[in-house]
Amino acid sequence: MRGIRSALGLGLAVTAALVLAAVTWTPSRAAATAAAPSAGLNNDSCRPSAVHPRPVVLVHGTFGDTRNWAAMAPPLERAGYCVFDLDYGCHNGQTVVRGTAPIEDSARQLAAFVARVRAATGAAQVDIVGHSQGGMMPRYYLKFLGGAGSVHQLIGLAPSNHGTTLNGLGQLAAQVPGALVRCAACVEQTVPSAFLANLNAGGDTLPGVQYTVIETVHDEVVTPYTSAFLSGAAVTNILLQSTCPADLTGHVAIPIDPNAIGWTLHELDPATAPAPACTPFDVPV
Repeated sequence: MRGIRSALGLGLAVTAALVLAAVTWTPSRAAATAAAPSAGLNNDSCRPSAVHPRPVVLVHGTFGDTRNWAAMAPPLERAGYCVFDLDYGCHNGQTVVRGTAPIEDSARQLAAFVARVRAATGAAQVDIVGHSQGGMMPRYYLKFLGGAGSVHQLIGLAPSNHGTTLNGLGQLAAQVPGALVRCAACVEQTVPSAFLANLNAGGDTLPGVQYTVIETVHDEVVTPYTSAFLSGAAVTNILLQSTCPADLTGHVAIPIDPNAIGWTLHELDPATAPAPACTPFDVPV
């Protein structure tokens, strides 16, 4: 029980950090980008357009929830995408702390959610945008659960593709002692783990799927930050500071980072969304 309470505290801390970052980030672009999601989110009656034929499925990370997409979802909706997000990964029977269950189980939840989105919208495929574990876990769905045919592109924001050191998870859990006790997903993301060895055996990617990784050099959770990147012919790895040295985002705040949002829109559709100009972003969490 103490482990669940600790994980709950950490989940609230992660969410609070995102909310605080959103309300304290004050450049002129903030108001438009960090607006609350519109009523179009998770709208089963949404029909993809000819310009954007694939719904976008947003997948939060460890200890996160759908509130993590408060800044990302509105620009996607304004661009004309059908946007869906899911909460997943509650562990040991509790229903509060998400992204902590075994990753294999969470991937099955994602598979069912993607099937529901495709059935509701009539779309043949979806695009997935995920943060942290949410950028890595879909790869299990693609590789082991037959998801490759249902997904056109996977975009990961600071994804834990090759795991993280115990120091990285320690940074995330530092303010809540014992938070890792009931987090199977945390164990699976720590190198070395049998889960990671199995996931990455035989190569990082699958034919027919496009992969994009958007990462920050200031990532204090996925450590080293280079472990987020993928290798393969259909891979684009983007380091935010390569084009925007003034972007100080860390791991937690990357879903509200205007540069990361801009690159996400660009990678989803380069024809209609140019690569973003550099927006200084001073939220180093």
